[in-house]
Amino acid sequence: MPSTFLKPAGAASRLDRLPPSPYLRSIVARLSVGGYFELYDLFMTGYIAVGLIQAHLYSATTSNPFDIRGFASFAGAGFAGMFVGTLLFSWFSDRYGRRTMFTFSLAWYSIASLVMAFMSSPWTINLWRFICGVGIGVQLVTISAYIAEITPKGARGRYVAFSQFISYCSVPSVAAISLLAIPHTFFGLAGWRFVAIFGALGGPFAALLWRKLPESPRWLEAHHQCTQATAVIEEMERRVFSSTSIASTSTQPREISSLSEPASTDAEDVPQQGRWAEIWSGAYRKRTIMLLIFNAFQAIGYFGFAAWVPILLVSQGIEVTKSLTYVLAIALLNPFGSLLAMRYADRWERKWQIVALVLTIAVCGLLWAQQRSATGIILLGSVITLANSWFSCVLHTYQPELFPTRIRAQAVGFVYSWSRFTSIFIGFLIAQVLHRYGVTGVFVIVASAMAIVAVVVGIMGPKTGGASLEALSH
Repeated sequence: MPSTFLKPAGAASRLDRLPPSPYLRSIVARLSVGGYFELYDLFMTGYIAVGLIQAHLYSATTSNPFDIRGFASFAGAGFAGMFVGTLLFSWFSDRYGRRTMFTFSLAWYSIASLVMAFMSSPWTINLWRFICGVGIGVQLVTISAYIAEITPKGARGRYVAFSQFISYCSVPSVAAISLLAIPHTFFGLAGWRFVAIFGALGGPFAALLWRKLPESPRWLEAHHQCTQATAVIEEMERRVFSSTSIASTSTQPREISSLSEPASTDAEDVPQQGRWAEIWSGAYRKRTIMLLIFNAFQAIGYFGFAAWVPILLVSQGIEVTKSLTYVLAIALLNPFGSLLAMRYADRWERKWQIVALVLTIAVCGLLWAQQRSATGIILLGSVITLANSWFSCVLHTYQPELFPTRIRAQAVGFVYSWSRFTSIFIGFLIAQVLHRYGVTGVFVIVASAMAIVAVVVGIMGPKTGGASLEALSH
């Protein structure tokens, strides 16, 4: 589309005026391929736990909480890698671009996961799990920033939820593959290794995705690459209008006249490269502190259930195959939480969605711990799963909204890294609490963590619904 039909405007205002379209969904869907394998790898931790323990590589609990032979060390190694990735390397996305780091990190953790599948000792498995986690940590932050920057403000939450819907389809996938593979041995290899090998299939997609993804125009503009940003915007506009079938054969394209002129937006008049210290200045300081507390405790509540549910069931006396069957039934609902988020993410204020969802997880978790029947386990587990996946959608929409483009990835990486730091020790904590106080004790910890999240977001969290990223950054 010739740019002569548009008044000069920045990337933000031109993106925010675009209607929802199949083309934008196709970009988000491509990003979600990476998200699919990212979440597969993340949730694989809990599902292969049973297989690793069956193979006598790890034990569920140990007298020494930091024993390398305890399964908590495997979970901790992955989260330690994610902590390093988000804390130390997320700024690469701000420096080298969203597209570059998305494809690089996808290839990185896919290769690491494949190597890990053939390791035979806790030390080497944990080492490659750590390396894998570094790549996952970078991609977690990059995808959130990427989607936030290429989608219009009125549908930002919906597109993040759509991405999460595709990504969360990996959870029933890993649950089903685990159920089929873990109880058996194939070609002399334990079933858990095939679960890990499937997670490495994201690697071949990296090169293909690189060629089909546009760079974020906001990122290009923030780095003074205005010519490239304009070219990407014009191509996006052309593809959006083409995919929505509203083009006209008249001299003046009908889609241009049917859209309002790009709104004037306060441009980010900043140096080419943002500074990490900015997150501690002005309005960002309060947001940073809020998100640090938020992430440190939400990880306890989220992964306390998601990563440990198979072991929690086995610890209640439910045999392995039946436990994995229950987990599969619960896991099948993961994508549906994202569908709920797609419907309501942009209708209700995000901070209050977070508060309501974490309180739901807290209450239902305490009730789930008391269940012994299949009906109670699956019903309450399903509610927790729906709330968790909906919460994840809102979380990954909310955090990138609170910082400007020039520091978005490193700021989100810094605050989000503390969820990974906490997660390093969650496994050790839960293993000890489970050993001493049982499943009920575990969910008292989960509920307490989620209550803290509700309070801090409710009191300190800013409202973001329907506002442009540039308006929120001011």
